[in-house]
Amino acid sequence: MSNKNLSGLIPLDSWGFGNGNPFIIAGPCGVESEKQITELAHKLKGKTINLLRGGIWKPRTRPDSFQGIGEEGLLWLKAAGLENGLPVIVEVAHPRHVEQALSVGIDCLWIGARTTVNPFLVQEIASALKGVDIPVFVKNPINPELELWIGALERFYNSGIRKLGAIHRGFSSYEKSKYRNVPNWQIPIELKRRFPELPVLCDPSHIGGSRELVGSLSQTAMDLSFEGLMVEVHPDPSKALSDKDQQLLPSDFLAMIGSLLVRKKSVDDVIFLNLLEELRDRIDRIDEEILQFMAERMSIAREIGQYKKENNMTILQVERWNEILRTRQFSGLQKDLTRDFIIQLFEKIHDESIFHQTQVMNSSETQKEKH
Repeated sequence: MSNKNLSGLIPLDSWGFGNGNPFIIAGPCGVESEKQITELAHKLKGKTINLLRGGIWKPRTRPDSFQGIGEEGLLWLKAAGLENGLPVIVEVAHPRHVEQALSVGIDCLWIGARTTVNPFLVQEIASALKGVDIPVFVKNPINPELELWIGALERFYNSGIRKLGAIHRGFSSYEKSKYRNVPNWQIPIELKRRFPELPVLCDPSHIGGSRELVGSLSQTAMDLSFEGLMVEVHPDPSKALSDKDQQLLPSDFLAMIGSLLVRKKSVDDVIFLNLLEELRDRIDRIDEEILQFMAERMSIAREIGQYKKENNMTILQVERWNEILRTRQFSGLQKDLTRDFIIQLFEKIHDESIFHQTQVMNSSETQKEKH
């Protein structure tokens, strides 16, 4: 039976991989040769790296792309880790992968986004790990489905995995974006809110899809209290067999990690805390006013819906909707609000207004008299 609380998880700093803050996983998208992974491990040795990552099996979109080096790469990865004092982590997408990874002493596993979408496969992998004491990270599914992500985590929890974490790698979208996978930060934030014991890392490489975005995305993750990062690093990204555009040189990676600002989650300064409490009280009062204004707006929307019903008029009036979007954007931008926020806010308000007007339009006269 599923445990909705994921209670009793072992804290990340007790997993035995060091107490780095933030917790850092780094390594190539794919292990390509013994020389490549050994050279990289040597460059990352002693640099506050908690886990050396390396893809062994690559679930690629096209069959003619690099599918991963396969089982022999496990030995190269493990040997490189042992030689340089770095525990290692690999992605597994099948129970057979689990068996092969465990047989060579891989220290940690992660579940990729393309696997998380398939509950049957996740359950098979989770069942293969029943009774095995190994840490497991679960990446979010490709599409923005929080419950599917939680369900995958629960399957491993129910198999006895207590060293359990999540990795946010962004979500696929048909919309044009500067990101390879849009962050949708609100989804991992909601995961953190619902499961405070669950460590959540960020994968800025897959979110950005470009090495130029890795640094800013990593800082955003730190500012949002993520516990750590999984970053793709390659000794020569220009020659990488997969994801060459998003992998960092070791020197650039170390410079980026060194420049991160890791902020405190709390402070003991009484003056600051009192000021913070006052400001939060003001926000609470403003939020209550916003809700009251929204309630009044929807009451007016219902009145409009009644007039439309009596005059056999459609709910959606495109000209009016375009006018609202235009004027609210202009007004909001003058108030230092961002265009995306203004549009999303009024799209939500418009959806709610349509909902209320639809209820009025579809209500019978008898129902109207009752109310």
